Amino acid sequence: MSVLVYTENWDGKFKKLSYELVSYASAVAGMMGGKVTALSIGNVTQDELSNLGAYGASTVLNVAGAPAGLDNQVYTGIIAAAMEKSGAKVLVMAHNNTGKAVAPRLSVRLKAGLAAGVTALPESADPLVVRKKVFSGKAFAKVKVNSGVAILTLAQNSFEVISTGGSASVEAFDPGIDMAGAKTTIKDVQKQGGKLLLSDADIVVSGGRGMKSPDNWGPIEELAGVLGAATACSRPVSDEGWRPHGEHTGQTGKIIAPNLYFAFGISGAIQHLAGVSSSKCIVAVNTDKDAPIFEAADYGIVGDALAILPQLIAEIKAARAQ
Repeated sequence: MSVLVYTENWDGKFKKLSYELVSYASAVAGMMGGKVTALSIGNVTQDELSNLGAYGASTVLNVAGAPAGLDNQVYTGIIAAAMEKSGAKVLVMAHNNTGKAVAPRLSVRLKAGLAAGVTALPESADPLVVRKKVFSGKAFAKVKVNSGVAILTLAQNSFEVISTGGSASVEAFDPGIDMAGAKTTIKDVQKQGGKLLLSDADIVVSGGRGMKSPDNWGPIEELAGVLGAATACSRPVSDEGWRPHGEHTGQTGKIIAPNLYFAFGISGAIQHLAGVSSSKCIVAVNTDKDAPIFEAADYGIVGDALAILPQLIAEIKAARAQ
């Protein structure tokens, strides 16, 4: 049974997320005795496309000349056409803004069961049973997909990137979709430069109201610089205007899953934990020993973040200097 994986690109380049998806799709296909076909939409170089074969894709369908921005209706049509072309019975997408927008449409069009935000390989292939987080990450559920076609959106950083070498054959694919029919128009593009994006970061350094003032954010940014990390904040901090809303992590902000997450002066309300609970390791610093963040943390320090941050920075610098 073949698997189709939609590999999103950014300015013509694939990122870790794309390779994670292909690796996951390859493992799913292995369980089902099938192969992986990757779908790329937009202008991507031949070398970049064929490199998807190193992570398990045997074929790449390339749709060039697609709309510059995500248009749900057009992208749904393209992916549905690729499913028909490949004969795939399983579609793998990212559980990000694109997946959340397009997967439900595809579920209706393909009459496919949708399991959103899966966190591991299927527990069985026939019937297809997958695991996902529920109740804002407080519990797990096993979802059985009864339909002939299944759509899985994979939570970020839930599966390791597996490179086996090799390359994929690349085919130009015409989905027969009227690209001019896109209803979404991009009027302006503003790109953030000089900073690591939260969605790409392996390490995130975050601060809350325990930092007491926007003037105290220097140590947060310094630690992020030392570690090559991204900076983040809790919702009250962004609501107060201390930090940009783009740094807000939580249920109503960015959902992230870095390998290492530092929480300085963040109490750990359930809405915040819903956005960071998938982190591989959480380090929390708070003056309140009963703060909820300590229940989710792998390592915790009861103390003032403003006093501990300089000591932590100094220790990390000293360790790296050795």
